[in-house]
Amino acid sequence: MKILVLGSGAREHALVWRLQQDPEVSSVVAAPGNPGICARSPGFRCLPIELNQPDSIVELAHRERVDLTVVGPELPLAAGVADRFRAAGMPIVGPTAAAARLETSKSFAKSFMQRHGVPTAAFAVASSADAALAIAADSPFGWPLVIKADGLAGGKGVVIAADTAEAGTAVREAMIDRRFGDAGGTIVFEQCLRGPEVSVFALSDGLDVRLLLSAQDHKRAYDDDRGPNTGGMGAFAPSPLFTPSMARRVMADIIDPVIAGMRADGHPYRGFLYVGLMLTAEGPKVIEFNVRFGDPEAQVVLPALAGPFARVLLASAREKLRDAPALNWNGEIFAGVVLASGGYPGAFETGAGITGLEADRGDALIFHAGTAERDGRLVTAGGRVLTVVGRGPTYRAAIDRAYYAVSQISFDKMHYRKDIGRSAL
Repeated sequence: MKILVLGSGAREHALVWRLQQDPEVSSVVAAPGNPGICARSPGFRCLPIELNQPDSIVELAHRERVDLTVVGPELPLAAGVADRFRAAGMPIVGPTAAAARLETSKSFAKSFMQRHGVPTAAFAVASSADAALAIAADSPFGWPLVIKADGLAGGKGVVIAADTAEAGTAVREAMIDRRFGDAGGTIVFEQCLRGPEVSVFALSDGLDVRLLLSAQDHKRAYDDDRGPNTGGMGAFAPSPLFTPSMARRVMADIIDPVIAGMRADGHPYRGFLYVGLMLTAEGPKVIEFNVRFGDPEAQVVLPALAGPFARVLLASAREKLRDAPALNWNGEIFAGVVLASGGYPGAFETGAGITGLEADRGDALIFHAGTAERDGRLVTAGGRVLTVVGRGPTYRAAIDRAYYAVSQISFDKMHYRKDIGRSAL
């Protein structure tokens, strides 16, 4: 089987790495890929592509004669790449642009959940600055108040405002200063839920659904959950909070109703579904959806997967998931630490030389995100640069192995959280 993986981050590197383990996969093409995939994975190729140009992606898949395309990031899904592939009769793992609104529009997602009885926080929507400032001045849900940009903001469009002043500042930055561009044209206000967060992943073909593995992400930039939100500074899997009874409840109350509701609304959901949950005293409630694998969660979930991954993906793309073999898990624990450029998630510099990747790191995995090759050197080229993943029979063993490997790597102004996985201990 020849597979095309779309994207250039650590999530896509993890997808390529996992597909490389599958005996049914003959070759993988990554577009556009990254140096970790291209230069350090023999037999795998990277090809340039603009991810917001779905017609070019269809042409690439035709030219390469791929059997299956797997979408990593949300951008091509929002641009309608899955719509183009399905119109051309080509298998793809990823939802249509209409179904992708579960992620690309938080107001759509909240209205959908309200309509279909999916448990989530109480909310209000404002499409003008005046209306938003009025809500910010007198929160209908008490304090703190969660304020979210409606559209895609790279995981950074969320503010938890402690009072009226902070809420007003968040509204002005999003709707007047346009800090998040068009994504902040509409604002969603939410009741602040209390409890631990868990990320849950599922794979659907529009009718049937397979629950994958759980994980816990670390969104804040600094230790002890301080600092601004980021795209994710690390994760571990599986979550000890996601017990078998909790899994049954989430399937019955959340995932099954979402898949059934999307189908009933005329937008069958096909592809990976990420459900960000808050485990409240009243039960699990949805914080947000992503319409693809999470990052950095993919880097700790995919290595735990055992079995014919590619065949299951192809079955989901062909709407035959019911006939696919079971997905199994290897029973190990995985902990991933993101190494970021100084200043991330704010302004940061690139071009710093990366050293230590060839050092002894035990059996830790390293997935590239923001890296580039320049004059024969590997340098930083993004905010999140690498994800270093440790594995072991216990959380302690996985965490220790990850941080041992981290200690071997360096680049100018590198920063990372020192407490990834602490909550599991």
